[in-house]
Amino acid sequence: MDTQNLMPLLEQLDDNIDDAEEVLGPLISQSLPKLSKNLPIMDKAKIHVMTAYAFESLIFSYLRLKGVNVKEHPVLRELTRVKQYLEKIKELETGPEQRTMTLDKAAAGRFIKHGLAGNNKIDLERAEKEAKERARAQLKASMLAKKMAAKDATATSGDANAAQDEVDSDDNDDDKMDENAIKKDDDETKPKKKKKSKKGSLSKEERRNEKKLRRQKKEESRKARKAK
Repeated sequence: MDTQNLMPLLEQLDDNIDDAEEVLGPLISQSLPKLSKNLPIMDKAKIHVMTAYAFESLIFSYLRLKGVNVKEHPVLRELTRVKQYLEKIKELETGPEQRTMTLDKAAAGRFIKHGLAGNNKIDLERAEKEAKERARAQLKASMLAKKMAAKDATATSGDANAAQDEVDSDDNDDDKMDENAIKKDDDETKPKKKKKSKKGSLSKEERRNEKKLRRQKKEESRKARKAK
């Protein structure tokens, strides 16, 4: 190569070295621990990683100029490791990105179904699976209906038993009232055995008929209330 063509390149390299010395002056003038002592944690991490990256890059460039195969040299592994630290610092500065994409299960199912269409075996298996799912759903629905019907029947039976208990209670009250009335009549007639009234007390048949009439009236009034 002609020396005249090299001169502009050497002059540019000299200018670049001068610029680098000016920029790196604050770093070179004092030790790295002393320089990063009062810095925040993130800035301290940056300056340490960037310094390591600069040294590894210089060594990498020097080996390339010497004709060394850097792909098999340990410096390449170290340079890759320092780059990973730089990426981690960048992620910490920017923060995790918000995930905006969500999985649409229905759309994914349609794509898969469309992609598998035309395969008779897969279509048959899918049809059998859908038929089983429908049968299972129908079975669950019928079981639920039977359960609800049994529950309603139990509730109705309970209401009927309660009504019968109420009727029996009313009958017992009527019997007690009749017994009290008979006892009262007996007490009244005891001191007046000699002077019996001409009308006399009610016979058993008449009391029974009267009791039946009262029961019928109560039943009719109860039915009328239920009808309302």
